[in-house]
Amino acid sequence: MLKKLIHIIFLPCSEATLLMEKRSAGNISPNENRRLNLHLKICKWCRAYKQKLEILDDILKNKRSQEEAVEINDSEIQEFNKNILKKLDI
Repeated sequence: MLKKLIHIIFLPCSEATLLMEKRSAGNISPNENRRLNLHLKICKWCRAYKQKLEILDDILKNKRSQEEAVEINDSEIQEFNKNILKKLDI
């Protein structure tokens, strides 16, 4: 009962999920951070959401770093086009 009361009064789940998103973006105040940490200690559903959010963030960061690592310059594209045209003329 006490957990439910604290859950409702201090920080509902709807606010907690918003704060988790803000935290992952780096835009959270110290007071919001304390409230969120208290909520996460109480609410197992929001802890599960937080874990999934962290996994998704890691996947997206890895995907982005892989895309940035592959750079194709114009000369490579032109060379590729020439090779295709040569093969089509056979």
